[in-house]
Amino acid sequence: MTAALGCQHVAGADVVRAAIDAGVRLLDTADVYGTEAMIGELRVGPEVELVTKGGLVIDDGVWRPDGRAGHLAAAARASRDRLGRVDLYLLHAVGPRVPLDTSVRALAKLVDDGVVATIGLANVTVTQLAAALAIAPIAAVQIEVSPWRCGALRDGTVAAMRKLGVRVLASKPFGGATGAKRIAKLGLSHEVVLAWLRAHGVTPLPGATRIDTARSCGRVWELAAAELAELDRRWLADDAAVAPVPAHAMDVVIICGGPGSGKSTLAHDYVARGYARLNRDDRGGTLAALAKELDRTLTAGATRVVLDNTYPTRSSRAPVIAAARRHGAAARCVVVDVPLERAQCQAAARMLAQHGRLLEPAEIAADPTAVGPSVLFRFQRQWEPPRDDEGFASIEHVAPEVRAMPGTKRGLIVELDHVVWRGRPRRAGDVVLVDGAAQHLAAWAAAGYTLAATTWQPGVDDATFAAITQRLRELLAIELPVVRCSHPAGPPVCWCRKPLPGMGVVLAHAHDLDLARTTHVGSQAADRGFAQRLGVRYISAEAWSGPE
Repeated sequence: MTAALGCQHVAGADVVRAAIDAGVRLLDTADVYGTEAMIGELRVGPEVELVTKGGLVIDDGVWRPDGRAGHLAAAARASRDRLGRVDLYLLHAVGPRVPLDTSVRALAKLVDDGVVATIGLANVTVTQLAAALAIAPIAAVQIEVSPWRCGALRDGTVAAMRKLGVRVLASKPFGGATGAKRIAKLGLSHEVVLAWLRAHGVTPLPGATRIDTARSCGRVWELAAAELAELDRRWLADDAAVAPVPAHAMDVVIICGGPGSGKSTLAHDYVARGYARLNRDDRGGTLAALAKELDRTLTAGATRVVLDNTYPTRSSRAPVIAAARRHGAAARCVVVDVPLERAQCQAAARMLAQHGRLLEPAEIAADPTAVGPSVLFRFQRQWEPPRDDEGFASIEHVAPEVRAMPGTKRGLIVELDHVVWRGRPRRAGDVVLVDGAAQHLAAWAAAGYTLAATTWQPGVDDATFAAITQRLRELLAIELPVVRCSHPAGPPVCWCRKPLPGMGVVLAHAHDLDLARTTHVGSQAADRGFAQRLGVRYISAEAWSGPE
């Protein structure tokens, strides 16, 4: 396997030259490392593979992803100019603002345009890699693997990536400076660690700051079988793949899915059938600690156990699978498939049921059991759908029946801003009705609809808002309950900001609305999204008139 050198902290050209003379045939760098120009000046021959990365920018000393097509195109050309050529160009990180497929298509165009020879990805999951392969050929991935960070070996990530035909490069193979010192204290040479990683199918990218350590990077050792087994016992003791699975008479069920998807309801069905339940919400702690609790539960004699937590990643599920296998239990996975929009609605309804109201952002942040919008969005970013190669005996997908919110009345929920009153009034004297709004509301009320309204009023205090709504009632001469979101613009931190469904959930519970027979009138994209999440009919302000 190729000997390589990571050039993030390399001290100078003499160190790189010493590594090449010793047999290193791959140099790994990145535009943000600041070493590309120095490597380019060495004018290394084609026998040395030049690998670099783009898609990160340094902003006030902080690295943040930038996977926009324009940025990648400019960054790759600049890297090529500094290095002289680019044999493999990697997306350094996937960011939350640019879809991965956008970045992959930009990378593929770099190959088509002759800027780089091949492309790859860094810091990605198996799911992301599979999605990228559906768009373009991916030659390699780079992920962190070391004796101290070997989850990618334990949970099958490395094996799955290699099965997809992709080379795996291992960054920080010693675990950084601290990890390198730990290896030295164990009395092991760093060459042995590199050999162990190569034996597991990865190309380690060790760094070097001195000529002697650079030369050691070029030494490719092969471990004896006994040596490899000993290191596996040392570092992969919890790996489910170390020992074969014995015949099982026990059953461990992992129920995974997003917050608010209905995992708890499904788990209660298993409990009714005699399963012991392990849940982090009840017990606290971490998912890793819960896997240890599973080990203790099975040791104590339990034969059927259900665990219902989000388990968004392979690495979060791997300790449970390993614990089950050690006891000869079949680890089955049940995936609760609920669209994000429905999960949001159910999470808001659960908060209302538990607290009698929607919690304020500060309350959500302070309560570890509260599910805020960011929790669901984070789950969506982290989610790696379970795969057969993780070691599950079976994977079952279920779609729970959507639980309708209780309600009996037909409803009309109208957005006030730009639909009933002009703009967004800041005081009572600013309330001016939109032409025809009063007549439309009166017609829906006469037809037997229960009326309610929503509005966004950031920065308006309670007393002022009460005066605004009182003036609205005077102008309409009709009863119109109003709920508002008072939180400022920015990332969603509350359930009441549209298009999130919190205000609709509150109105449905407070006024006995049957959402299946309720209509929402709005003027913005957020209003349409609000209606979609609630499952109510939507009418735009332009098309709004009397009831049909």
